[in-house]
Amino acid sequence: MNGLAIPLEVLVEAENPAASDLPPTLHSWYGGPLGFTEPRLVANFVSTIDGVVAISRLPQSNKVISEDSEADRFVMGLLRAFADTVLIGSGTLHGSPRTLWTAEEAYPPGGSAFDELRRQHGRPPSPQLAVMTASGALNSDHPALKAGALVLTTARGARLLPQSIQASCEVAVLAGTASVDARDVVDVLADRGSRLILSEAGPRVFGSLLAANLVDELFLTQSPQLAGRAPQSPRLGLVEDTALLPDIQRSARLASLRRHGDHLLLRYFLGGRDG
Repeated sequence: MNGLAIPLEVLVEAENPAASDLPPTLHSWYGGPLGFTEPRLVANFVSTIDGVVAISRLPQSNKVISEDSEADRFVMGLLRAFADTVLIGSGTLHGSPRTLWTAEEAYPPGGSAFDELRRQHGRPPSPQLAVMTASGALNSDHPALKAGALVLTTARGARLLPQSIQASCEVAVLAGTASVDARDVVDVLADRGSRLILSEAGPRVFGSLLAANLVDELFLTQSPQLAGRAPQSPRLGLVEDTALLPDIQRSARLASLRRHGDHLLLRYFLGGRDG
């Protein structure tokens, strides 16, 4: 596997003082430098033209939505290579029953270059995986939990976690009983040294992060597909279970637009905590 035969085509690139050189292979594939000010919370999604990011009850529906785009998988791996922590919710965990959330897993051809990037930034070989669950209802057989993760849950959720998960994972008990508060999650990760958090959680968690004004950047791959919607087959949009406008305004500034075939890869600055 040799990687992207055709690099990402740069259509728009706003000035970014934090941008720095990537290892040569990654620089060539991405079409230029990439970097982040820290601390930073970055979210990553792939969406259809009509705004669908997940198809309920379809495992790994992101691959269907993205058409298994090589460019989308490359950017996913690149962002994981920058991250201290990859943050997901229990829905994302259950919807990806074999995923480990490492950079090389997302895009195997980038493996050695991703390793080099992490060494340049003084990070360990793989990002930490953090899993949010209010209920504690997690599959103890999931390989990512067997490998070890940080589970962020409530006191009730911690009591209901399977013993095998408590043995292999670190458990952080947060305030609240019905849900896990997004601010508490980010505070705990920051206290544990996470300077760059990559959220690969679903649209409900993304909504809670937006409402708390915690999202600094959004990477969004737009697939050329149309998903459509029907009552018997629920599809989720980018933000779910959180009403923003008109009371909450979250405006984004286009920082980068790249193209790979019929896929568009967008980077937005949202302001977040320093906006």
